Amino acid sequence: MLSYLAEFENIFGPLRLFRYLTLRAAFAGLTAMSIGFILGPWLFAKLRALSAKQAFRGKEEVGALADLHASKAQTPTMGGLMICVSVVGSAVLWAKPNVYVYTALIIYLGLTVIGFLDDYLKVSKANSKGLSGRWKMLGQAILTVIALLCLLSMPESAAKMRELWVPFYKDMLLSEMPLFLLVPFLFLILSGSSNAINLTDGVDGLAIGCTVTVALAYAIMAYAAGNMIISDYLYVSYIPGVGELTVVCAALLGASLAFLWYNSHPAEIFMGDTGSLALGGLIGIIAFMVHQPLTLIIVGGIFVMEAGSVILQVGSFKLRGKRIFRMSPIHHHFELKGWHENKVVIRFWILSLIFAMAGLATLKLR
Repeated sequence: MLSYLAEFENIFGPLRLFRYLTLRAAFAGLTAMSIGFILGPWLFAKLRALSAKQAFRGKEEVGALADLHASKAQTPTMGGLMICVSVVGSAVLWAKPNVYVYTALIIYLGLTVIGFLDDYLKVSKANSKGLSGRWKMLGQAILTVIALLCLLSMPESAAKMRELWVPFYKDMLLSEMPLFLLVPFLFLILSGSSNAINLTDGVDGLAIGCTVTVALAYAIMAYAAGNMIISDYLYVSYIPGVGELTVVCAALLGASLAFLWYNSHPAEIFMGDTGSLALGGLIGIIAFMVHQPLTLIIVGGIFVMEAGSVILQVGSFKLRGKRIFRMSPIHHHFELKGWHENKVVIRFWILSLIFAMAGLATLKLR
Protein backbone atom coordinates (compact mmCIF):
# COMPACT_ATOMS: atom_id res chain seq x y z
CA MET A 1 0.00 0.00 0.00
CA LEU A 2 2.69 2.51 1.02
CA SER A 3 4.65 1.65 -2.13
CA TYR A 4 2.21 3.88 -4.01
CA LEU A 5 3.67 6.91 -2.21
CA ALA A 6 6.54 6.74 -4.70
CA GLU A 7 4.09 8.04 -7.31
CA PHE A 8 4.25 11.43 -5.56
CA GLU A 9 8.02 11.86 -5.61
CA ASN A 10 7.58 14.96 -7.79
CA ILE A 11 5.81 16.59 -4.82
CA PHE A 12 8.24 15.36 -2.17
CA GLY A 13 11.48 13.87 -3.49
CA PRO A 14 12.31 11.45 -0.63
CA LEU A 15 9.10 9.53 -1.40
CA ARG A 16 11.01 7.87 -4.24
CA LEU A 17 12.64 5.69 -1.57
CA PHE A 18 9.40 3.70 -1.39
CA ARG A 19 10.30 2.25 -4.78
CA TYR A 20 13.19 0.34 -3.22
CA LEU A 21 12.34 -3.21 -2.23
CA THR A 22 15.09 -3.43 0.37
CA LEU A 23 13.83 -0.35 2.21
CA ARG A 24 10.24 -1.58 2.22
CA ALA A 25 11.39 -5.02 3.43
CA ALA A 26 13.34 -3.46 6.30
CA PHE A 27 10.36 -1.34 7.33
CA ALA A 28 8.05 -4.36 6.99
CA GLY A 29 10.18 -6.26 9.49
CA LEU A 30 10.24 -3.34 11.92
CA THR A 31 6.50 -2.76 11.53
CA ALA A 32 5.65 -6.41 12.15
CA MET A 33 7.89 -6.46 15.20
CA SER A 34 6.29 -3.27 16.55
CA ILE A 35 2.76 -4.61 16.01
CA GLY A 36 3.77 -7.78 17.85
CA PHE A 37 5.18 -5.94 20.85
CA ILE A 38 2.15 -3.64 21.05
CA LEU A 39 -0.51 -6.29 20.45
CA GLY A 40 1.14 -9.16 22.33
CA PRO A 41 0.63 -8.20 26.00
CA TRP A 42 -3.04 -7.24 25.41
CA LEU A 43 -3.79 -10.43 23.44
CA PHE A 44 -2.04 -12.71 25.92
CA ALA A 45 -3.94 -11.14 28.83
CA LYS A 46 -7.22 -11.78 26.98
CA LEU A 47 -6.28 -15.40 26.32
CA ARG A 48 -5.37 -15.92 29.98
CA ALA A 49 -8.66 -14.36 31.04
CA LEU A 50 -10.51 -16.75 28.73
CA SER A 51 -8.52 -19.71 30.16
CA ALA A 52 -7.30 -20.61 26.68
CA LYS A 53 -4.77 -23.03 28.13
CA GLN A 54 -2.69 -25.51 26.16
CA ALA A 55 -4.03 -29.05 26.53
CA PHE A 56 -1.27 -31.58 27.22
CA ARG A 57 -1.24 -35.36 26.97
CA GLY A 58 -1.36 -37.17 30.29
CA LYS A 59 1.34 -39.24 32.00
CA GLU A 60 -0.28 -42.44 30.77
CA GLU A 61 0.53 -41.31 27.20
CA VAL A 62 3.91 -39.59 27.47
CA GLY A 63 5.33 -40.86 30.75
CA ALA A 64 8.19 -38.83 32.23
CA LEU A 65 7.68 -36.04 29.70
CA ALA A 66 4.46 -35.06 31.50
CA ASP A 67 6.50 -34.30 34.64
CA LEU A 68 9.04 -32.27 32.66
CA HIS A 69 6.27 -30.13 31.15
CA ALA A 70 3.98 -29.96 34.19
CA SER A 71 4.80 -26.27 34.76
CA LYS A 72 3.42 -25.38 31.32
CA ALA A 73 -0.15 -26.43 32.12
CA GLN A 74 -1.34 -22.88 32.79
CA THR A 75 0.32 -21.28 29.76
CA PRO A 76 -2.22 -19.90 27.24
CA THR A 77 -2.17 -20.93 23.59
CA MET A 78 -3.36 -19.41 20.26
CA GLY A 79 -0.47 -16.93 20.28
CA GLY A 80 -0.27 -17.48 16.55
CA LEU A 81 -2.97 -14.82 16.28
CA MET A 82 -0.36 -12.21 17.21
CA ILE A 83 1.98 -13.45 14.49
CA CYS A 84 -0.86 -13.46 11.95
CA VAL A 85 -1.97 -9.89 12.64
CA SER A 86 1.64 -8.68 12.60
CA VAL A 87 2.57 -10.40 9.33
CA VAL A 88 -0.62 -9.59 7.42
CA GLY A 89 -0.82 -6.00 8.68
CA SER A 90 2.80 -5.27 7.84
CA ALA A 91 2.71 -7.02 4.44
CA VAL A 92 -0.42 -5.11 3.39
CA LEU A 93 1.26 -1.84 4.33
CA TRP A 94 4.65 -2.38 2.71
CA ALA A 95 4.34 -4.94 -0.11
CA LYS A 96 3.36 -3.86 -3.61
CA PRO A 97 0.14 -5.84 -4.27
CA ASN A 98 0.45 -8.61 -6.85
CA VAL A 99 -0.67 -12.20 -7.35
CA TYR A 100 2.25 -13.63 -5.35
CA VAL A 101 1.58 -11.50 -2.28
CA TYR A 102 -2.16 -12.16 -2.43
CA THR A 103 -1.65 -15.92 -2.77
CA ALA A 104 0.79 -16.06 0.13
CA LEU A 105 -1.56 -14.16 2.43
CA ILE A 106 -4.62 -16.19 1.38
CA ILE A 107 -2.83 -19.45 2.22
CA TYR A 108 -1.56 -17.99 5.49
CA LEU A 109 -4.98 -16.76 6.58
CA GLY A 110 -6.67 -19.98 5.51
CA LEU A 111 -4.31 -22.14 7.54
CA THR A 112 -4.60 -19.76 10.49
CA VAL A 113 -8.35 -20.42 10.49
CA ILE A 114 -7.80 -24.20 10.36
CA GLY A 115 -5.26 -23.99 13.19
CA PHE A 116 -7.55 -21.76 15.24
CA LEU A 117 -10.41 -24.26 14.93
CA ASP A 118 -8.05 -27.01 16.08
CA ASP A 119 -6.89 -25.00 19.10
CA TYR A 120 -10.44 -23.94 19.94
CA LEU A 121 -11.61 -27.55 20.06
CA LYS A 122 -8.65 -28.51 22.26
CA VAL A 123 -9.32 -25.63 24.67
CA SER A 124 -13.10 -26.07 24.79
CA LYS A 125 -12.86 -29.86 25.32
CA ALA A 126 -9.78 -29.56 27.59
CA ASN A 127 -7.93 -32.37 25.82
CA SER A 128 -5.12 -32.64 23.30
CA LYS A 129 -7.33 -33.96 20.48
CA GLY A 130 -8.67 -31.14 18.36
CA LEU A 131 -9.57 -31.10 14.69
CA SER A 132 -9.07 -34.52 13.12
CA GLY A 133 -6.22 -35.06 10.69
CA ARG A 134 -8.72 -35.81 7.94
CA TRP A 135 -10.33 -32.37 8.24
CA LYS A 136 -6.94 -30.66 8.35
CA MET A 137 -5.88 -32.42 5.15
CA LEU A 138 -9.16 -31.50 3.49
CA GLY A 139 -8.56 -27.85 4.38
CA GLN A 140 -5.00 -28.02 3.05
CA ALA A 141 -6.26 -29.63 -0.16
CA ILE A 142 -8.85 -26.87 -0.67
CA LEU A 143 -6.21 -24.20 -0.09
CA THR A 144 -3.93 -25.94 -2.59
CA VAL A 145 -6.63 -25.65 -5.25
CA ILE A 146 -7.29 -22.00 -4.33
CA ALA A 147 -3.58 -21.17 -4.58
CA LEU A 148 -3.29 -22.76 -8.02
CA LEU A 149 -6.46 -21.03 -9.22
CA CYS A 150 -4.93 -17.69 -8.19
CA LEU A 151 -1.55 -18.39 -9.75
CA LEU A 152 -2.68 -20.06 -12.98
CA SER A 153 -5.46 -17.58 -13.73
CA MET A 154 -3.14 -14.57 -13.89
CA PRO A 155 -1.08 -14.04 -17.08
CA GLU A 156 2.02 -12.85 -15.20
CA SER A 157 2.24 -16.03 -13.14
CA ALA A 158 0.46 -18.79 -15.09
CA ALA A 159 3.41 -19.98 -17.16
CA LYS A 160 6.11 -19.45 -14.51
CA MET A 161 4.27 -21.44 -11.83
CA ARG A 162 4.24 -24.54 -14.03
CA GLU A 163 8.03 -24.65 -14.16
CA LEU A 164 9.96 -27.07 -11.97
CA TRP A 165 13.42 -26.09 -10.73
CA VAL A 166 15.66 -28.19 -8.50
CA PRO A 167 18.78 -27.38 -6.45
CA PHE A 168 22.28 -27.82 -7.97
CA TYR A 169 20.93 -27.64 -11.54
CA LYS A 170 21.09 -24.39 -13.50
CA ASP A 171 18.28 -25.13 -15.95
CA MET A 172 14.63 -25.86 -15.27
CA LEU A 173 13.81 -29.55 -15.01
CA LEU A 174 10.31 -29.20 -16.50
CA SER A 175 9.02 -26.21 -18.44
CA GLU A 176 5.34 -27.04 -17.95
CA MET A 177 4.19 -29.38 -15.21
CA PRO A 178 0.83 -30.98 -16.02
CA LEU A 179 -1.97 -30.43 -13.50
CA PHE A 180 -1.98 -34.07 -12.42
CA LEU A 181 1.58 -33.49 -11.20
CA LEU A 182 1.32 -29.85 -10.13
CA VAL A 183 -1.65 -30.29 -7.76
CA PRO A 184 -0.21 -33.13 -5.63
CA PHE A 185 3.23 -31.49 -5.74
CA LEU A 186 1.94 -28.25 -4.20
CA PHE A 187 -0.27 -30.18 -1.75
CA LEU A 188 2.75 -32.12 -0.50
CA ILE A 189 4.70 -28.87 -0.05
CA LEU A 190 1.90 -27.14 1.87
CA SER A 191 0.84 -30.07 4.02
CA GLY A 192 4.40 -31.27 4.58
CA SER A 193 5.77 -27.90 5.67
CA SER A 194 2.75 -26.99 7.83
CA ASN A 195 2.69 -30.36 9.59
CA ALA A 196 6.48 -30.38 10.04
CA ILE A 197 6.47 -27.03 11.87
CA ASN A 198 3.47 -28.22 13.87
CA LEU A 199 5.51 -31.22 15.05
CA THR A 200 8.51 -28.99 15.85
CA ASP A 201 6.41 -26.77 18.13
CA GLY A 202 6.89 -28.84 21.27
CA VAL A 203 9.27 -26.87 23.49
CA ASP A 204 9.59 -23.18 24.27
CA GLY A 205 11.01 -21.12 21.41
CA LEU A 206 12.04 -24.03 19.18
CA ALA A 207 9.67 -23.71 16.22
CA ILE A 208 9.58 -19.91 16.10
CA GLY A 209 13.37 -19.62 16.46
CA CYS A 210 13.90 -21.96 13.52
CA THR A 211 11.27 -20.02 11.56
CA VAL A 212 13.46 -16.91 11.90
CA THR A 213 16.35 -18.50 10.01
CA VAL A 214 14.07 -20.00 7.34
CA ALA A 215 12.29 -16.66 6.81
CA LEU A 216 15.64 -14.89 6.41
CA ALA A 217 16.86 -17.47 3.88
CA TYR A 218 13.70 -17.22 1.79
CA ALA A 219 13.75 -13.42 1.92
CA ILE A 220 17.14 -13.62 0.19
CA MET A 221 15.90 -16.21 -2.30
CA ALA A 222 12.78 -14.17 -3.13
CA TYR A 223 14.91 -11.09 -3.70
CA ALA A 224 17.25 -13.02 -6.01
CA ALA A 225 14.36 -14.56 -7.98
CA GLY A 226 12.76 -11.16 -8.51
CA ASN A 227 15.95 -9.43 -9.65
CA MET A 228 16.90 -10.02 -13.29
CA ILE A 229 20.62 -9.33 -12.83
CA ILE A 230 21.07 -11.47 -9.70
CA SER A 231 18.96 -14.35 -11.00
CA ASP A 232 20.91 -14.38 -14.24
CA TYR A 233 24.22 -14.39 -12.36
CA LEU A 234 23.12 -17.24 -10.06
CA TYR A 235 21.35 -19.23 -12.80
CA VAL A 236 18.10 -19.26 -10.84
CA SER A 237 14.64 -18.69 -12.24
CA TYR A 238 13.75 -15.04 -12.84
CA ILE A 239 10.13 -14.37 -11.88
CA PRO A 240 8.96 -10.76 -12.39
CA GLY A 241 7.12 -9.47 -9.34
CA VAL A 242 8.03 -12.32 -7.00
CA GLY A 243 10.57 -10.07 -5.27
CA GLU A 244 7.66 -8.59 -3.31
CA LEU A 245 7.67 -11.81 -1.30
CA THR A 246 10.88 -10.44 0.24
CA VAL A 247 8.63 -7.98 2.07
CA VAL A 248 6.35 -10.80 3.27
CA CYS A 249 9.37 -12.79 4.49
CA ALA A 250 10.73 -9.72 6.27
CA ALA A 251 7.36 -9.20 7.96
CA LEU A 252 7.42 -12.86 9.03
CA LEU A 253 10.94 -12.40 10.37
CA GLY A 254 9.96 -9.35 12.43
CA ALA A 255 6.79 -10.97 13.77
CA SER A 256 8.71 -14.14 14.67
CA LEU A 257 11.30 -12.19 16.64
CA ALA A 258 8.56 -10.38 18.56
CA PHE A 259 6.80 -13.66 19.34
CA LEU A 260 10.09 -15.29 20.38
CA TRP A 261 10.47 -12.55 23.00
CA TYR A 262 7.41 -13.97 24.77
CA ASN A 263 7.78 -17.62 23.75
CA SER A 264 11.35 -18.07 25.00
CA HIS A 265 11.77 -20.31 28.06
CA PRO A 266 9.78 -20.12 30.28
CA ALA A 267 7.12 -19.34 27.67
CA GLU A 268 4.41 -16.80 28.45
CA ILE A 269 2.41 -17.95 25.43
CA PHE A 270 2.29 -20.83 22.96
CA MET A 271 1.58 -20.27 19.27
CA GLY A 272 -0.60 -23.38 19.06
CA ASP A 273 -1.74 -24.83 15.76
CA THR A 274 -3.04 -21.32 15.01
CA GLY A 275 0.57 -20.36 14.48
CA SER A 276 2.46 -23.52 13.53
CA LEU A 277 0.19 -24.80 10.74
CA ALA A 278 -0.06 -21.32 9.21
CA LEU A 279 3.66 -20.58 9.41
CA GLY A 280 4.49 -23.85 7.69
CA GLY A 281 1.98 -23.20 4.95
CA LEU A 282 3.25 -19.65 4.39
CA ILE A 283 6.84 -20.82 4.11
CA GLY A 284 5.78 -23.66 1.81
CA ILE A 285 3.83 -21.47 -0.63
CA ILE A 286 6.65 -18.91 -0.74
CA ALA A 287 9.17 -21.68 -1.47
CA PHE A 288 6.93 -22.90 -4.29
CA MET A 289 6.44 -19.45 -5.82
CA VAL A 290 10.16 -18.55 -5.84
CA HIS A 291 10.94 -21.92 -7.48
CA GLN A 292 12.85 -23.22 -4.46
CA PRO A 293 10.44 -25.85 -3.05
CA LEU A 294 12.97 -28.69 -2.88
CA THR A 295 15.56 -26.39 -1.31
CA LEU A 296 13.15 -26.20 1.64
CA ILE A 297 14.28 -29.72 2.55
CA ILE A 298 17.73 -28.22 3.22
CA VAL A 299 16.77 -24.80 4.58
CA GLY A 300 14.14 -26.30 6.86
CA GLY A 301 16.38 -29.16 7.90
CA ILE A 302 15.21 -29.05 11.52
CA PHE A 303 11.58 -29.37 10.43
CA VAL A 304 12.55 -32.32 8.21
CA MET A 305 14.37 -33.95 11.15
CA GLU A 306 11.35 -33.54 13.40
CA ALA A 307 8.85 -34.91 10.87
CA GLY A 308 11.26 -37.66 9.81
CA SER A 309 11.74 -38.82 13.39
CA VAL A 310 7.99 -39.27 13.77
CA ILE A 311 7.74 -41.23 10.51
CA LEU A 312 10.68 -43.46 11.49
CA GLN A 313 9.33 -44.01 15.00
CA VAL A 314 5.86 -44.98 13.84
CA GLY A 315 7.18 -47.11 10.99
CA SER A 316 9.65 -48.95 13.22
CA PHE A 317 7.04 -49.65 15.89
CA LYS A 318 4.50 -50.98 13.38
CA LEU A 319 7.00 -53.12 11.48
CA ARG A 320 9.30 -54.32 14.28
CA GLY A 321 7.41 -53.56 17.47
CA LYS A 322 10.41 -51.49 18.62
CA ARG A 323 11.03 -47.77 18.97
CA ILE A 324 14.10 -46.01 17.57
CA PHE A 325 13.88 -42.95 19.84
CA ARG A 326 12.81 -42.63 23.44
CA MET A 327 10.05 -40.42 22.11
CA SER A 328 9.26 -38.52 18.92
CA PRO A 329 9.43 -35.81 17.65
CA ILE A 330 13.16 -36.00 18.21
CA HIS A 331 13.42 -32.95 20.51
CA HIS A 332 11.54 -34.98 23.15
CA HIS A 333 14.09 -37.79 22.74
CA PHE A 334 16.86 -35.45 23.85
CA GLU A 335 14.74 -34.09 26.71
CA LEU A 336 14.23 -37.63 28.01
CA LYS A 337 17.97 -38.26 27.67
CA GLY A 338 18.51 -35.51 30.22
CA TRP A 339 19.18 -32.44 28.07
CA HIS A 340 17.70 -29.29 29.55
CA GLU A 341 15.02 -27.73 27.39
CA ASN A 342 17.17 -24.67 26.72
CA LYS A 343 20.07 -26.85 25.54
CA VAL A 344 17.80 -28.66 23.09
CA VAL A 345 16.43 -25.39 21.71
CA ILE A 346 19.74 -23.55 21.35
CA ARG A 347 21.46 -26.51 19.70
CA PHE A 348 18.56 -26.90 17.27
CA TRP A 349 18.73 -23.16 16.52
CA ILE A 350 22.43 -23.57 15.67
CA LEU A 351 21.61 -26.45 13.35
CA SER A 352 18.80 -24.42 11.78
CA LEU A 353 21.22 -21.59 10.99
CA ILE A 354 23.67 -24.08 9.43
CA PHE A 355 20.86 -25.59 7.33
CA ALA A 356 19.76 -22.12 6.18
CA MET A 357 23.31 -21.23 5.09
CA ALA A 358 23.62 -24.57 3.30
CA GLY A 359 20.36 -23.89 1.49
CA LEU A 360 21.55 -20.46 0.40
CA ALA A 361 24.79 -22.02 -0.85
CA THR A 362 22.77 -24.04 -3.35
CA LEU A 363 22.01 -20.80 -5.20
CA LYS A 364 25.63 -20.67 -6.32
CA LEU A 365 26.45 -24.39 -6.50
CA ARG A 366 24.97 -25.12 -9.91
